[in-house]
Amino acid sequence: MAKRFSKLTRSALRALPPGSTISEHGISFRRDASGDGVFSVNIMVDRQRIHRVIGRESDGVTRRQAEDFIARARTDARRERLGLPDNRKTPLGFEEAANRYIARHKETSGKNVDAKERQLRQHLKPFFATKPIGQIETFDVERYKKARRATGAAKATINRELAVLSHLLNQAVEWKWITTKAAKIARFKEDNGRIVYLTDDQCSALLEGAAADHNENVHAFVMVGLHTGMRHSEILAIRRSDVDIGRRVIWVPQAKCGAREQPITVELCAYLERRVKMLPPGCDWLFPSPGSAKGHTHTQSERRSVVQLSAPA
Repeated sequence: MAKRFSKLTRSALRALPPGSTISEHGISFRRDASGDGVFSVNIMVDRQRIHRVIGRESDGVTRRQAEDFIARARTDARRERLGLPDNRKTPLGFEEAANRYIARHKETSGKNVDAKERQLRQHLKPFFATKPIGQIETFDVERYKKARRATGAAKATINRELAVLSHLLNQAVEWKWITTKAAKIARFKEDNGRIVYLTDDQCSALLEGAAADHNENVHAFVMVGLHTGMRHSEILAIRRSDVDIGRRVIWVPQAKCGAREQPITVELCAYLERRVKMLPPGCDWLFPSPGSAKGHTHTQSERRSVVQLSAPA
């Protein structure tokens, strides 16, 4: 709503004698000794004082320009407070931002999209809900960490979720959804326990148990894991075409640190050669799953069914 002026009127400005000043609604007009008039503003915006000389009457400056300066200052302060980019008038809520984030990564074949979508859906979106992403602060992140720990979530699990949150906020700045990332996200220090290696006898017992399992994929999974040390997701996503028997390597296109070639042993090479020949015609995957949308085993429940073996005696 426009301010109504009773002091800074055109007639009052013209009649103002040299050395006098009129102030109203944060705008001041001073008539100097030469007879020229000077407009200035002195206001508080977001608990900060702004004092500016707008210009002289002889240069064409009017009260209107002083009013416009105040309006812009308050608009800019609000935009900065809400983290709004220039092309937005309302804050972007976390849930909407998360949906856009996943959609963009699916369009560009981003890494670990399924895992990120699950972490956002199950934990991050319910907690942050409609809170504008430009207003997520360090305090909010610490509250999230405390809430997740209260549910019994492991530090490593929460750290993976915080990594998704941090990446979303960084991308939001890069994509100009918000102007700055307000939150500092400190992850938990994970307890790195002692690394335990299986003995030869334990490896033999594990393979024996895998061979006796009703799921035919279990033995192949354990063989690849023992001979390469590859991650769960990497093993389950092996295609028939990724196995190069002649060069004794497995191509891993979406490894955590980038695509790579995984060398394999002579024993594993011979095993995979036999397994590939036994796959049904037209089957692209080493671990096919007819009920999976991707065609191969990949979900958490499917992984458990593949690797959940009794511990060797």
